Amino acid sequence: MKRYIIIILCFQFGLIFSQEEQLQEAANEAKRYVASGNQVLADEGNFPKAEGEYRKAISKNPVDPTAKYNLANAYYNSEKYDEATLRYTEATKVTAATKSEKHKAFHNKGNTFMEQKKYKEAVEAYKNALRNNPKDDETRYNLALAKKMLEQQQQQNDQNQDDKDQDQDQDQKQDDQDQKEGDDKEEKKGDDGENKEDQKDQGDKGEDEKEQGENEKDEEGEPEDDQKDKGKGDQGEDEKEQGEPKEQQPQRPQGQLSPQQVKSLLEAMNNEEKKVQDKINAKKAQGSKVKTEKDW
Repeated sequence: MKRYIIIILCFQFGLIFSQEEQLQEAANEAKRYVASGNQVLADEGNFPKAEGEYRKAISKNPVDPTAKYNLANAYYNSEKYDEATLRYTEATKVTAATKSEKHKAFHNKGNTFMEQKKYKEAVEAYKNALRNNPKDDETRYNLALAKKMLEQQQQQNDQNQDDKDQDQDQDQKQDDQDQKEGDDKEEKKGDDGENKEDQKDQGDKGEDEKEQGENEKDEEGEPEDDQKDKGKGDQGEDEKEQGEPKEQQPQRPQGQLSPQQVKSLLEAMNNEEKKVQDKINAKKAQGSKVKTEKDW
C-alpha cells in the first residue's frame, strides 16, 4: 500500500515539475519575442513585424504584462490610439503585474487620452497611475495639465452651447418674424382681395344702378318722345287736315239775310227749277223710253 502511495506522489510531482518547465519555457520564449520586437522597432522601425513578434509573445505567456505594454507603446508611437488604449488596459489588468508596471501602463494610457483630447479620461488614468506610484512628479504634472485642459474644454463647450442656444433663439425669432410677416402679408392680401371684391361689387352695383337709371331715364324719356312725337303727329295731322280742302257742306244761314243774299238765293232756286223743267220737256220730246242693258 505504501508502495502505491509513493508511486502516485512521484507521478504528481513529475507532472507539476513538467508543467513548471513548460511554463518557464513559454515565458522564456515570450521574452525572446518581446526582445525581437523591440529590436525590430529600434533598428528597422518596422512596426508590422514588431507587432507580429509582440503578439507571439502574448500568445506564449498571456499573464505577462510586458508584451502587452510594449505592443501598446508601439501602437501609441504609430498614432493608433484606440489600439494602444486597449493594450494598456490589458496590461493593467494582468494579475501578475507589479505596481510599477501598472503605473507605467496607466501613465501612458493617460498620454493616449491626451492625444485624443479626451481630458476627462486622461485625468482618471493619471490618478490611477499616482495610486500605484504617488511619487512620480511627471504623472502629477500631467494630471494638473489634464485638469486645466478639461476645464478649458468645458468652458469652450459651455460657450459653444450658449452660442448654439443663442443662434437657435435668433433663428426661432427670425422664423417667428418671417411667419408673422407671412401671416400679415396673407391677411393683407386677403383684405385687398376683399376690398377689391367690395369695390367690384360696388362697381357692379354702380353699373347696375347706372344701367337702371338709364333704363328709367329711357322709359321716362320715351313717353316724352312719344308724347312729343304724338303731339307733333297730332299737330301734323291737324295741320294736314287744315291744309287739305274740306268737303263743301251747305252752310245754314246765320242771322238775317241781306236783300242781295235773298235775291241771289231766289235766282239760284229759279235756275234749278228751270233746269229740272227743261229736262222734263226734253224727255217728252223724245217720245220713247231708253232701253237699259239686260241683267243676266
